[in-house]
Amino acid sequence: MSERMSERLSEQATYLRDGTAIYERSFAIIRAEADLSRFSADEADVAVRMIHACGQVDMAQHIVFGGDVVAAARAALKAGAPIFCDSEMVAHGVTRARLPAKNEVICTLNDPRVPALAQSLATTRTAAAIELWGERLAGAVVAIGNAPTALFRLLELIDAGAPRPAAILGIPVGFVGAAEAKDALMHNPRGVPFLVVHGRLGGSAMAAAAVNALARAGT
Repeated sequence: MSERMSERLSEQATYLRDGTAIYERSFAIIRAEADLSRFSADEADVAVRMIHACGQVDMAQHIVFGGDVVAAARAALKAGAPIFCDSEMVAHGVTRARLPAKNEVICTLNDPRVPALAQSLATTRTAAAIELWGERLAGAVVAIGNAPTALFRLLELIDAGAPRPAAILGIPVGFVGAAEAKDALMHNPRGVPFLVVHGRLGGSAMAAAAVNALARAGT
């Protein structure tokens, strides 16, 4: 048996089994390797959770916080605001036990009205589902981690007079429209604090991680 193989077997035999220790070590590695210098302490807490969700320390350079979004989102959650999600993956990734006010987590994608609505609007089901959020958008936290069309449509609705949410986590992933949707939010946030990940990067896991980080202070 080679020396390297022996080392690997030894590592396997001694791998960490304590969940808390694994988290603590993971966060320590992220803070040591990622450049978090441009973030406030609260922003860094959120960024660390997002990096942990994707496994890429260089993700830090793509994360953008705008309009004191951490304070705005945390205040909204503490006040009992609902969390609107564009996909079931984001909604299921939110850890309910961390929510400060037993906040309602809402995803309308599977509402039976959505297919016909998407057809009538000539858009995606995810974008059409946002039409059902209505007046409850006022003061809510919005987490978009999947569909760029959902973020585009949210901005269109706000422009048309829909209530403004307390915070928008615009983290859709993809090769078509993702970068453009996030640029549209950053260049004109409509007075709403926001969090985005530049370019094609993002995804439901990162969006859910951001919500979970915002739901409690610190890591």
